[in-house]
Amino acid sequence: MMSNDHNGGEGSSSSRSAAATAADHHQQQPAAAQLSRYESQKRRDWNTFGQYLRNQRPPVVLSQCNYSHVLDFMRYLDQFGKTKVHIQGCMFFGQPEPAGPCTCPLRQAWGSLDALVGRLRAAYEENGGAPEINPFANGAIRVYLREVRDSQAKARGIPYKKKKKRKKPSEGITASTFHPIQSSGV
Repeated sequence: MMSNDHNGGEGSSSSRSAAATAADHHQQQPAAAQLSRYESQKRRDWNTFGQYLRNQRPPVVLSQCNYSHVLDFMRYLDQFGKTKVHIQGCMFFGQPEPAGPCTCPLRQAWGSLDALVGRLRAAYEENGGAPEINPFANGAIRVYLREVRDSQAKARGIPYKKKKKRKKPSEGITASTFHPIQSSGV
């Protein structure tokens, strides 16, 4: 039987205080208990990949998963992509900023796939997979990602250039080699 909490009856103050106590307790837990954005995304990606494997006909168990399943998964994700990739015959092929719309397909962006593979590679090992047989670390995955990167860059007319690593401020100039104010001794 339900109490008349919404009418302000006797049970309402006790149920409100219990809810407030539960909310206060939840807020007092350390922030470390909440997952970081990366960890949340990694968990979500891992669950999505697991669901993808279960939906295969016949279903694929994780221990039987190999790099071809990973490649198929990345191709499957293209249908949800938001990056326009111009095909060879398109009049906008190779133009960084096309003048109008076209019927070229939308795909997953290379950077998104690269980040996805990194998260899944880590999740595989965190979930008991051996690093030696990690399907996300297979060379075929790196080749596929390189092909996607190059084809998307070519389709947009923007060559991909790998970012150079910055030197750390402590490299090169040290306290012993650089003195902004030196006494001349004269």
